[in-house]
Amino acid sequence: MDRKRSCMLCGGAVMLLLGHMINALEVPLDPKVLEGLPQPPTITHQSPKDYIIDPRENIIIHCEAKGKPHPSFSWTRNGIHFDVEKDSKVILKPNSGTLVIDISGEKAEAYEGVYQCIARNEHGSALSNNIVIRQSRSPLWSKEKIEPITVQRGMSLVLQCRPPAGLPPPIIFWMDNNFQRLPQNSRVSQALNGDLYFSNVLMDDNRNDYICYARFPHTQTIQQKQPITVNVLDIEAMNDTVLAAFLNGSDFWGDSPSGERAPTFMQPPGMHSTSMVLKGDALQLECIADGLPTPDISWSKVNGDLPSGRFSFHSFQKTLKITEVTEADGGDYRCLAKNRLGSNHHIITVVVRAAPFWISAPQNLILAPKESGMLTCRADGNPKPTVTWSVNGIPIENSHKDPSRKIENGNIILSDVQTGSSAVYQCNASNEYGYLLGNAFVSILAEPPRVLTPPNHVYSVITNSRALLDCASFGSPLPKITWFKDGQSIVDGDLYIIHKNNTLEINVARPVNSGKYTCIASNSLGNKENHIYLEVKEPTRILRQLGYKVVQRNSMAVFECKVKHDPTLFPSMIWLKDNMELPDDSRFEVGSDSLTIHDVGEDDEGNYTCIRNTTLDQDSASAMLTVVEQPDPPTDLELTDQREHSVQLTWTPGDENNSPIQLFLIQYEDSLHEPGVWVNMTEVSGTSTTAHLELSPYVYYSFRVLALNEVGLSEPSAPSRQYRTNPAQPEVSPSEVEVIGTSPDSMTITWRELTGLESNGPGLQYKVSWRQEDVDQQWTSLTLANVSLYVVTGTPTFTPYEVTVQAVNDYGPGPRPEVVLGYSGEDLPTVAPENVKVSVQNGTVAEVSWDAVPLSTVQGRLNGYKVSYWKMRSLHKQDPEPEKPQELIFHGNETEGLLFGLHPYSQYTLNIRAFNGKGDGPTSSNQIFETPEGVPGPPADLKVQNLNLDSLVVKWVPPVEYNGHLTGYLLKYQPINTTDELGPLKELLLAANETSITLDNLKHSTRYKFYLNAKTIKGSGPTVTEEGVTIMDEALIRHPAVEAGKGSAPPSPPPTPPVTQSLQPPFHKVPPAGRMFGSVNSSVEEDHAVISWEYLGPDRNVYVEYVVDNSKEPWKTEFVNGTRTYQIRGLKPGMSYRVRVVAKDHSDATVHSTEELLITVPAMTSKQVDIATQGWFIGLMCAIALLILVLLIVCFIKRNKGGKYPVKEKEDAHQDPEIQPMKEDDGTFGEYSDTEDHKPLKGSRTPSNGTVKKDDSDDSLVDYGEGGDGQFNEDGSFIGQYSGKKEKDTAEGNESSEAPSPVNAMNSFV
Repeated sequence: MDRKRSCMLCGGAVMLLLGHMINALEVPLDPKVLEGLPQPPTITHQSPKDYIIDPRENIIIHCEAKGKPHPSFSWTRNGIHFDVEKDSKVILKPNSGTLVIDISGEKAEAYEGVYQCIARNEHGSALSNNIVIRQSRSPLWSKEKIEPITVQRGMSLVLQCRPPAGLPPPIIFWMDNNFQRLPQNSRVSQALNGDLYFSNVLMDDNRNDYICYARFPHTQTIQQKQPITVNVLDIEAMNDTVLAAFLNGSDFWGDSPSGERAPTFMQPPGMHSTSMVLKGDALQLECIADGLPTPDISWSKVNGDLPSGRFSFHSFQKTLKITEVTEADGGDYRCLAKNRLGSNHHIITVVVRAAPFWISAPQNLILAPKESGMLTCRADGNPKPTVTWSVNGIPIENSHKDPSRKIENGNIILSDVQTGSSAVYQCNASNEYGYLLGNAFVSILAEPPRVLTPPNHVYSVITNSRALLDCASFGSPLPKITWFKDGQSIVDGDLYIIHKNNTLEINVARPVNSGKYTCIASNSLGNKENHIYLEVKEPTRILRQLGYKVVQRNSMAVFECKVKHDPTLFPSMIWLKDNMELPDDSRFEVGSDSLTIHDVGEDDEGNYTCIRNTTLDQDSASAMLTVVEQPDPPTDLELTDQREHSVQLTWTPGDENNSPIQLFLIQYEDSLHEPGVWVNMTEVSGTSTTAHLELSPYVYYSFRVLALNEVGLSEPSAPSRQYRTNPAQPEVSPSEVEVIGTSPDSMTITWRELTGLESNGPGLQYKVSWRQEDVDQQWTSLTLANVSLYVVTGTPTFTPYEVTVQAVNDYGPGPRPEVVLGYSGEDLPTVAPENVKVSVQNGTVAEVSWDAVPLSTVQGRLNGYKVSYWKMRSLHKQDPEPEKPQELIFHGNETEGLLFGLHPYSQYTLNIRAFNGKGDGPTSSNQIFETPEGVPGPPADLKVQNLNLDSLVVKWVPPVEYNGHLTGYLLKYQPINTTDELGPLKELLLAANETSITLDNLKHSTRYKFYLNAKTIKGSGPTVTEEGVTIMDEALIRHPAVEAGKGSAPPSPPPTPPVTQSLQPPFHKVPPAGRMFGSVNSSVEEDHAVISWEYLGPDRNVYVEYVVDNSKEPWKTEFVNGTRTYQIRGLKPGMSYRVRVVAKDHSDATVHSTEELLITVPAMTSKQVDIATQGWFIGLMCAIALLILVLLIVCFIKRNKGGKYPVKEKEDAHQDPEIQPMKEDDGTFGEYSDTEDHKPLKGSRTPSNGTVKKDDSDDSLVDYGEGGDGQFNEDGSFIGQYSGKKEKDTAEGNESSEAPSPVNAMNSFV
């Protein structure tokens, strides 16, 4: 079945991209595709149809073409073959059809003509356009004598240019002798043909240098016409004689004197004219009118509008220009000339013609053998063009007959094409205005499919955007494209769109669309597949809009532009201000996701935009920055509506500076009373510009106004003019009048003086009046000035008085004042309280009562009673001196109360006195009372000391406060294991005279907690606690092998149940409370130190910290693995260290700490090395072992002879591998397991701190040699005993890291 197929023409490889509509498909020029692929010629470049040459330069006529094989070229000139080889002046460029004609020494006219290029190969011939070669010409102006032109003022005038005909036509302009362009306007203008038109002449047009110039663009030459002289006459001002003389020898322009007149048309003349224009060209219509005054020109289209966007006016509205003319632009155009005397119009009929233009140009065809196709050639024009066909440059009617080809309706139909019938067809469309020539080849090919899209190409798109996957292919027959994703066929539908060019479109790409896509191109000759990958990425989004910023001037503005993006994309950031780049200013600081503007000023206001770009998308956000500051001060203060006690103040607000004014503050200055002091008077809203001010008499006012916005107050305005008010009598009385009794026979009257503003006039004084209350007597008055108090003497004690203070000035008294009641001075009470009784409630509380004193004896206002009491002595011991008295105050009329905080079993003294505002009255007689016994205070001190492996000594100091007779002490204690669990609780009752006790049979290497109470007959006092640790057994020491500066991983923290006490075996945890750390001990060797401590808190975050003394180095921290001892290794001999134990919380902050401990590492006498790995040491050990073996044999023989040392029997009797003590009666050794040779000998020397020194274990015979306590007797048997005593080590549960002892080795041989 025949298939129609069109090929798309592109310059390179075929890329069928959606959205790029390509009209034709051709064989791709990719070298890999082109190899062995034939193609008829195609013209790719040629010179223009109308080619005007410069006679001074060589002629170059371009003709380039492509094809496979590469085409050859030939030319015709004027329709005849042009033999290039016969003309030495003509060169044909290699592998090109371009002609280069050397015209040096020749006339260019000899090569004028019509040229056409033919490109041909074995598959056909392509033709270029007919190229018309013409020489540019710039002829000289013909010589002529130009007579002066005389014209009457007001008449119209035309100065003709008439330049010589050139090729191309010249450009015309008018200038004067000084090469300055002549001024043009609506009265004087240049027409399209170059003539200079005057609608009316003026006397100023009188000149002799009107010069027309013609510039020829190709040769860049300018030709000049002879100058024209114009004489303008004012005939009405001239007599006949002068006029005749003036006109002699001149052309007179104008028939009669001319005054004002209506418009008439100079160009084009008459009422109607016609203009023809070709479609696509520019149309220029011109109207120039005569008239006085100068007419105005306007344009319109009859029965239509001027084409929008394509018309413009030139030459002062005299020329209408329409670009890109279409058929619709044809019709009548009206030109209207108008002045105040009338109007006139001219109709120009525009006729639009069209050179041929393509409707459907012929397209290349690539057909497979036996296929069919069609070449179309559709063109239009006005008049209708004639269409003719040629084959390989030969008119089709003259070419050889081809049965597979026929012409129908101007189209060439090809059917059942055969291999070898490739050709180039030419379509020519022509009319009287031009022609079109189109080449289209028909190539007969048989090619299997080829996919031109690069293999494994990766397309990246943003989520929810469109994805386009290309599958450009080539083949003949045209391949069919099939798409697959993950092995599944893709069909055209809602999710996928397959375009005509086989591009696969995913309209809304989502992450699920990511993956591998396969396109397969297939035709009858084979299949070809290609893999493509799609990555759908997350969009770039600015997380938060920038936000409107309002900042104060000179402050800082920060815009944040944080973005969320796909992790494989890396967004850049661009900041814009008002859509422009940021100013080049160091105040603008661009961070990774922010913009900071320092020292903001007014010029920084604007719209700021943040753009975050990736290679695939972008996002942007914008915000306005507004700079605010305090408002400008108000101006133009005026005082209006001036009255006795009021005035109207008006002002003009200053600039708000981008922050609305909230209120205006009005201040005044009283230059009479307080010059230079401005006082706030009133406030009005920010929208007001006036204020009604109430004024006081006798004030010299000046006013000023301040504006307030959100930023703050403005500077004050300039002061208003001064406004003075008249004096008047006072309007207020003195305030804060008080009567104070200062002594038993006087009282003081005080008041607050009036201010200068309140005085209302000169001569301000105060009239002070007083009299006794409820006594029929006259007021006593006194007038004072410049004071605020007066003392009245000779008054009875504590007597009520009525008092007034009135203001008076030179203009009269002020208002009548209010009466104030007060009392004269008080005196001390004269009587002591009687019938004082004390009732003791318990050892710390007593109740006291008394009778009230008579009010007549108080001599003032009774404020209450003061109870004084003090401890005289304790009843069980003699105090060195009585305590200082304590005082308890009972206010008002109270006559009983409680005394708290007394000491039990003590003697107290008490008395009472009344007091008033003057002071205290006489004291009552002393009352003595005693407090009963109470519970004692806590023991003053509690200490626990180590004694031996299973004993502790508990010591204490009796309580400071016995509070009675001590009956004894209660001591409780219980063990605490390493996880803070409490063991069974034991109790001991101790006599009152005991202050220490030794506890035996305790468990070794165990921490104990002790509780101690003192007791009286009233019960037990507060408990004191302390902890102690029995000395550790050296054999149980297990030091954690941790080097200095290193720690072990923290253990999992144990749970912490509530605190309980029990006499049963199960343990209970002790919670941390109060002071967590107890005593801290240390032992130091040559390269390490063992630290032990007591701690009540959890072990999960306990650390040992140490640092070299007097150094600035940071503290080294090592984690403690749940023990109460720790060995610090790697210390430097001879150095001093500060050490502390700390507990930290989950945030690594220290919450508890011991006091710092100073330790000094002893200096080493020789360099210590790990000799256990040295060869000489191994040899030495072997020698010593051999020596010991010999000694043992000797001892065995000696024993058998003497019968004193049954060592073997003792060894057989001991099955426990643990260390056994050596018995004193027979001097035999204990037995040691050979698997535990790292343990020291039972009874071997250890330092007092419980550690095993390396030197002590390196040579076991030290303990048995000379100078030691153990010795051999005369028969060689060992008779000494171990003098060392095992003590508790500070690193429980850690093995010794020392080398095996030779004595251990000896025991292993026995």
